Formats: sequence, C-alpha cells, structure tokens
Amino acid sequence: MRGLIRKVVALGLCELLVFLPINGDSRSPSTSVPVQTMALRDYLQKSYLELFELAPKLEFSADEIQNQRQGLDKGKDLCVTRFKDHAKQYGKQIDTTQKTLKSKTGSITDSERKQMHCQIQNLELLKSEAQALSAQVIPTAYDNLGAKLDLIEKWPALRKQTDQDFADGSYVKRRFGDVKDIGFREIEPNQQDDIKKGQDALEEMKRSGLLPPEVEDKAIQEYVNRLAQDIAAHSDLKIPLHISVLQSREVNAFALPGGYLFIERGLLEAADNEAELAGVLAHEMAHAVARHSNKLMKKAMISSLFYQIAQVAAAVLTGGASIGVYYALQYGFYGLGFVLDLNLLGVSRDYELEADQLGVQYAWNAGYDPSGFIQFFDKMATKQGYVNSASWFRTHPPFLERMVATEREIIFLTPKPNPIVQTTAFEQMKKELAPIAAKAEKEEVGKPSLLKNREEGCTPPRKLEYTPGQPIEQICATPAVTFSSANESK
Repeated sequence: MRGLIRKVVALGLCELLVFLPINGDSRSPSTSVPVQTMALRDYLQKSYLELFELAPKLEFSADEIQNQRQGLDKGKDLCVTRFKDHAKQYGKQIDTTQKTLKSKTGSITDSERKQMHCQIQNLELLKSEAQALSAQVIPTAYDNLGAKLDLIEKWPALRKQTDQDFADGSYVKRRFGDVKDIGFREIEPNQQDDIKKGQDALEEMKRSGLLPPEVEDKAIQEYVNRLAQDIAAHSDLKIPLHISVLQSREVNAFALPGGYLFIERGLLEAADNEAELAGVLAHEMAHAVARHSNKLMKKAMISSLFYQIAQVAAAVLTGGASIGVYYALQYGFYGLGFVLDLNLLGVSRDYELEADQLGVQYAWNAGYDPSGFIQFFDKMATKQGYVNSASWFRTHPPFLERMVATEREIIFLTPKPNPIVQTTAFEQMKKELAPIAAKAEKEEVGKPSLLKNREEGCTPPRKLEYTPGQPIEQICATPAVTFSSANESK
C-alpha cells in the first residue's frame, strides 16, 4: 500500500500540468507558429523564454487580457473550493467510520475490523489528495498561468525600459552591477563566521536523521563537485565549498551556512543540460555568499528550528498537518529536510531575488548560458515543481517578478562567446545516474514513511481524486465525487 501511495502521488502530481509543455532551449519563438495566430490562452502554454521574445510582438487588447485574467481567477477559485469541499467530506466520512468502529469494536469479526481500518486508511489518502490539490497543485498551476499572462501584458513596456537602461548606461548602477569585479567585491562581510554554524547544523541534521545518505557513486560525486567548484571560482564565495549529492528523489538543492551545499538526486534527474544544473548550483551558492542563513539565525537559534521540525513531524504522524501529510506522501521520511532548508535560508522575497541575480551572474561568469536557470524554473513550475520541488514555490516571490528580474539581468550581462549549454561530462553523469535512481526507487518500498500504513493488505480506493497525467482543466471539470461510495474498493 505504501509503495502504491508513493507512485500514485509522484506520478500523478508530477504530470498534472502536462498541458503546459516544456519548450526547447531557444529564445526564439517557434518557427511553426507565426506571431499572434493563436488564442491568448494558447500562448500561456509557451515557456517564459519564448514569451520574452514573443510578448513585444503580440497585440492583445486590454479587454482580452482582463477577460483572460478573470477567467483564470474564476477557474482557480472554483477548482480550489471544490477540492477543499472534497477534503471536508472525506473528513466527515472518517469521523463517521471511526464512531461506528468504536461503537461496534466489541462485536465485529477480525475481517470486519480490517475492512473498516482499510476504509479509514483509504479515506485519509483521498483527503490528503484533495488537500494537496487545493492547497498546492491547483494554486501553483494557476499562478504560473497568471504570471505568463502578466508577462504578455507587461513585458513590452518593461523591455523598452530595459533597453533604455542599457542604452544610457544606468544599468551599471543597479544592485550588484559591478560584475567585472566578481571575486574582488564583498557582497556580505565575514563569510568565514558561518562555517562553525554550518558544521553544527550538519551534525544536528545527521543526529536527527533528517539528512538523506549520500549517493554511493564516486564519479557522480566528483562530477558535481568539479562543476560546483568551477562556479565557486567565478563567484564571490570566499570560503571553502563542501559538496554532497544526496540520495533523495526531491528536486532540490540547499546550502547550510558556511559553504555546505547539498544537491539531491532528483535535481540531477530533472536537469536536461549542464547550463540548467549550473544555474541552480549558482543560485544556491549565492545564498551562502549573501549569508542569508546567518541573517535568519540572528532571529532564531538553531535549536528552535529543530524544535519546529519536531513539531511538524509530530503533526504529520498524528494526522494533524494536512500540508505535512502531503509532503510525507511524496517524500517519505527524508522529506522533513526541506523544512530545515527553508527555515535556515529564511526564504523570502528579497533573499530569493538576490540569489537569482547573483546566481545568474556566477553562471554567466563561469561561461554558462545564464538562461539555464529560467529554463529549469519554467520546467519545475510547468510540470513538476509543486511536487518534487515543493520548496521552490512555497514562499518565493511571485513568478513574474523572479522571471522579469532574471531576464533583465541576463540582458545587462555582456554575452560570452559560445556559452556552455551541454557537455559530455553531464551526459555521462546522467547515464551513471539512471540505474542508481532506479535501484533507489525499488529500495524505498517498505522503508519508513511519515505516513504510516497502519493496516497492511488494503485494496486501494476505487476512485482517486485525479488520474495521472490528467490536465488541470479535466481535473476541475470532472463530475463530482459521489461521497457515499468514494471509498469503495475496486
């Protein structure tokens, strides 16, 4: 049952927004689709990089934009409300079944008891699905669509302003505009003071069992380390960098204080080229350079952060945290690591925008195509970010603000000759990673999970809240669930 839950959630939610296709690396609009020959809604299926090129050439009216925005808002509200109601209905069914079980506990057979246990367990799964859809998946999907609509509306004027800033030289005076001095400038003083804090945090994570084991492949570890060290050499990092690739399917990378950078296996799987991977690594490195975790830890001692994590774990185990149950479904035991990550980094609008800008500069300075970060972000937002990389989108700035700020920064950077997009070393790493990932997925079956299957051998629910690969429009338009039979077995 546990394995089935993981597969259903991972496959279903990861593919939920497949109706927003990932386009190629090119910044040019598709040659097969002339400008403005499609409906406005169809343009929202294009990548951010394509829309940056297309938007100045599109001429949709203010009324068309507003009507589309109202349509998105209405669709989002209706769909979120629907699945919130589903979650409430499942909760009521759980309460009713539990009361019945309590009243009959002394008179039912073992077979009848197991049937009721399975009924409760399946209802809890359905409730968690509905909560995940309403709290995370649907809002993220519509936020992404809304950002692309805003880009179509606002980027033409912003592009003109960007060109003006470039033409009159005022762009040089922007924050961190001294890119020719990377490595010789000081973004935040006393980076060395964070090393001890990072060591303490790392030891505490290991003692608490919150850190996944490292990927046991020397070649993969060495490849990622070489790449990260090269980017570090072209950054403002002034302390040693320690790199670890963790055996976790979560699409994430995070930095503890003092230059401790962790890349999770899922991120390597999700990246399609070395420029994308370099962009993410550079972003996380920028958090360390700007000492974001240190700034947060001035407000909260590390002991209190671990106390918060313990509270989340307890809430998940007792069924008291709906979003926690959602993460537990996807990540299993090791998913709690991202809670620490977000708290230590103090994920906020200002910190993320700083890391976006500095990260793009470091990737560019190391010779990589700086648009790799936008490509990776777009892929996560469009297809699987709200599942395997949930930490990317919990409290980050609005999508449009991040994408526009990043695109402006790329425009201001002097293009490098033959920027790196793909390498044979990256392709070799992916080949070595494939069997390791497959083996890890098999080994995860039966391992400890925050969502405990208290009754083994239960037949899964006859009808889940969604079908893997089902687009948002279909999910929000499917007939209402008949709750009297929602928990029936196949």
